[in-house]
Amino acid sequence: MAKGSLPQRLQDVQATEEMRIDMHNGEFNRVLGGGLVPGSLVLLGGEPGIGKSTLALQVLMQQGERKTFYASGEESARQIKLRAERIAGNAENLYISSETSLERILEQVKELEPEIVVIDSIQTIGTEAIEATIGSLSQVRECAARIMEFAKTRNIPFIIIGHINKEGSLAGPKVLEHIVDTVLQFEGDQQYMYRILRAQKNRFGSTSEIGIYEMQQNGLREVTNPSELLLSTAREGLSGIAIAAAVEGVRPFLIEVQALVSSAAYGTPQRSSTGFDGRRLNMLLAVLEKRVGFKLLQKDVFLNIAGGLKVQDPAIDLAVLAAVLSSNMDIALDAGTCLCGEVGLAGEIRPVNRIEQRIAEAQKLGFKRILIPAEQKIDAKRYSIEVVGVKKVTDAFRLLIKG
Repeated sequence: MAKGSLPQRLQDVQATEEMRIDMHNGEFNRVLGGGLVPGSLVLLGGEPGIGKSTLALQVLMQQGERKTFYASGEESARQIKLRAERIAGNAENLYISSETSLERILEQVKELEPEIVVIDSIQTIGTEAIEATIGSLSQVRECAARIMEFAKTRNIPFIIIGHINKEGSLAGPKVLEHIVDTVLQFEGDQQYMYRILRAQKNRFGSTSEIGIYEMQQNGLREVTNPSELLLSTAREGLSGIAIAAAVEGVRPFLIEVQALVSSAAYGTPQRSSTGFDGRRLNMLLAVLEKRVGFKLLQKDVFLNIAGGLKVQDPAIDLAVLAAVLSSNMDIALDAGTCLCGEVGLAGEIRPVNRIEQRIAEAQKLGFKRILIPAEQKIDAKRYSIEVVGVKKVTDAFRLLIKG
């Protein structure tokens, strides 16, 4: 038996922090947990055209003196060159190759000895070790396993780009996600400029962090303060708009929730939501009707999260109901008030996590008042913003309508 495989007492194991490579990209570093770990394998997935290749190429071009290698099975060297010219960065130490053979790619890596390697994409790469069509499940699985072994033995980090299927999950066998060290998802609406990078799996860090980018002509710009970009300055005096203090990962930011309630034009009322779970919207509308007494059976309800974001934080429930109420009554809510709270089926406002970070974000952006669940125990004197606790949806509505 090899010495390295002998059992050890846990207390005898030397625990040292993983050395990390600074990617010179704050949002990318944040999601990775502080940087790229040497010898790690990162899978970057996302919809076609969302900007995966742009992000990967841009990160390599930000490495300065560090030698990097970009292997593409989808684009020619000329296409990569044209895309690189649009991106602001330094390509002096970036090497590229248009290759679909995994063996030849690994040979090129041995010769170049780069510090970071990107393969775009895993579905276009094939190995001669097995007889199967490039892109098949067996090829994808075998290629990923070979790359992982190579990365660990050579201590070179690899970023492989993967396609996603129509269900929104990474294409290929599920074992692909188990092989790699980190799975990153790059998401957003192509009609909007914002993109979110989130970790679905991370052996070297947290999966609760997200990175936010803005797509521009010269590449992706890091968004360090998303609240200021997501809030419209022309919302004052408009009905159907409420501001929610949301948290994505561990980052708080304020979002604009827009609602439109109108009489059903075609007999059957429509319920439509963009950026928010449609089933949860139906539940909240049922609470509004049962617990508050607003009849919306014969009305269309449209809901939109401004900026093209998809938000899953239940703490925006109260803002959703406030926006619907505002549109239904055609009364504009106070522009200096934001809301935070999960709504239960009994119409109660339930506590949410990271409440102090939400309050601090609202205060930083100049809001005068924030409505939070009454059960949240906080020291309101610490903040210059007025913190108001509410127990029920009806209590919140009374405060909002009064102004």
